[in-house]
This record gives sequence, C-alpha cells and structure tokens, in this order.
Amino acid sequence: MAGPSRRGFLAGLLAAGMAPQASWADLGHPAYLSAGKTPDGRFLLAGLDRTGTVLFRHALPARGHAAAAHPSRPEAVAFARRPGQFADVIDCRNGAALTRLTPPKGHHFYGHGVFSPDGSRLFTTENAYENGDGRIGIWDASAGYRRIGDYASGGIGPHDIRLRTSPDGQHNLVVANGGIQTHPDSGRAKLNLATMQPNLSYLSLGGTLEDQLILNAEMRLNSIRHLAISATGTVGFAMQWQGDAGADLPIIGLHNPGSTPRLMAEDDPRLRNLNGYGGSVAFSRDGAQIVVTSPRGGVAQIADCTSGALLHEVRLTDVCGLTGTGAGFIVTTGAGEVSTIRDGTLTHLGRSDLAWDNHLIPIP
Repeated sequence: MAGPSRRGFLAGLLAAGMAPQASWADLGHPAYLSAGKTPDGRFLLAGLDRTGTVLFRHALPARGHAAAAHPSRPEAVAFARRPGQFADVIDCRNGAALTRLTPPKGHHFYGHGVFSPDGSRLFTTENAYENGDGRIGIWDASAGYRRIGDYASGGIGPHDIRLRTSPDGQHNLVVANGGIQTHPDSGRAKLNLATMQPNLSYLSLGGTLEDQLILNAEMRLNSIRHLAISATGTVGFAMQWQGDAGADLPIIGLHNPGSTPRLMAEDDPRLRNLNGYGGSVAFSRDGAQIVVTSPRGGVAQIADCTSGALLHEVRLTDVCGLTGTGAGFIVTTGAGEVSTIRDGTLTHLGRSDLAWDNHLIPIP
C-alpha cells in the first residue's frame, strides 16, 4: 500500500498541533525593516531585501519609528513615534496585521522595543507620564502578546532598548534613558531641561538594575537616545544635545559595564557637522568601527573604536537609517535612497518612492 501523501502528513501534524512553525527562512531571508511614508502622506512599515528592494508593506495608523524582529518567527512589531499609543504586530510573510498593542492607561510608547533571546517576551520602552517615570513594559509573545507587567527603566524618558549578551553568555537589557520628561498634553515639548539627567541602564530580564552609566556634568544635556551592541557586548550609544546650538561635544560613545565610558572624536572640529544630533548608531560587523548618522547635519561619521579617531565623514541629505553589513554599512534617507558606505565611499543602491524614517532594523 502506498505511503501517506505529503498533504496528508501535514494535515495529520496540524490536527495533532505539531505542524512546524513558520520561520524567517520561509520569506527568503528578508534583511531589514523600516518605517516610512508614502508620497501621499500615508505611514507604513516595510520589509526590504539586501539591495533595498521593498518586499512587503504594512499600513500604520500614524508615523512609525522603529521595529523589533522576532528572533525566529517571521513576525515584527512596529512602534509608533513617541508619544505613541500603538505597536502593530505584523506577519512578515504578507504584511498582514496579527494584533495591535496598546499601552496601559497613563502610559505611552517611546518608539522602541526588543524581544527576549527565546522570543517568548517583548520588552517596550514606555513613559508613565503622570509622574514622569520611565517603564519597561512586558508582553507575553507566546500568548498573543498579552500584557503581563512592567518595571522601572532606571531613569526618565527611556527611548532605545537592546538585548546585550555578555562575553560569558549572560543576557541583559540595555536602556537609553534620555532624561527628558514629556507629557502627551504638551506634545513633544521637553519639560525638565533644568534638571534632566540621562543615563545608560543595564537591567536583568527580570528588571533588576545591574549597572548604570551617568555622564559628567558637562554632558548632562546630551540625551542618550540610541544604541548598538557589538558582538563582544560593547555598547555604542548616540546622543542628542539639548543645550545651546554650536557646542562641539561628542555625540557617540562606547561603554562596557563596570568601566568608564569612551567618547569618540572628542577634539575633532567635524563634530559640529552632526548639528548636535545622533539619529542612528551601528557597529561594523567586526566591531572595529562605529558610525553615527545625523539627518540634521546630513552626514554619517565613522570612528575607530580603538583610537576614538574620526576616520571618515560622508555627506548625504536627510540620512538616518543605518545598520552594519559584512562589508561596511547600509544607510537610508528621507528621500527614499538606500546606499552603502565602505571605507568612507558612498555607493548608491537604489531609490524607493518611500521616505524612510529614522531606523533600519536588521532581521536576525
């Protein structure tokens, strides 16, 4: 008698609840996620391949900011720009909506989130705006993204959040607490510049504060906003200056828990070309270089992680989205351009009809 057909075999697995889960490989390995805007003003999250070609689009109800890719399932969460009230969970096989997350009453999202190593939990940066406390929301990604709690972020105004793996294989969360207090009734107004104090907080997955970096008094108005993690666990951070225009203070730094921070290009006059604004930050794959983009300055600057020296500056209008590749970096712009930077040389890959937003998120 002939053996069971493949269709019958799969049907049997489905009936038994044993069907294999979809993975990113089912999509042919898309490379990146980015929020964007269409020419007629609609907002979306898009999936891109390594050449910048758009593979799927998912409509968003308002402007997006960043996204988080599930470590194994072909799912992504698109976060609203702060102060945001939505985070869309998307099936990246077709761009379809799976669910929409809404923060608890009195909270809003701050634009970023990250999954736990096994993908069972999603962590989101949030503002408990009535008292100004930074919170990390916790969602059960194995049970329909049910809200299961939150804990303190370690400061005010948590923005970016990353999963860090230490050299000994331990995991923790790194949070960029920008230090800026806001309230939805005041839009994006900064309410506490006289007292703001940004920090970089290291939290256990359970919420215990394990380490914290607070910069010196001169840097108090340099809001720590965006993060990158090297393969060895070094944290790169990008800042946004909230003081008087024209200050030539560093915008990118490096840190490891228990050590003093290292600020890049401290005495280089080209710092002023960033216009006080670090939009995205990324390491090269080998961790030897770190790059920051500035849409306000229209530049990307690449620094050497060993010497701290500024190696290259590349000019590109409205550049912000950024990630490291095997041969350098890939960047996106608000004009829809996708380009690579290698050894200080900019190579244009293509242009979309979409205006790309701040971040280019690599898919695992």
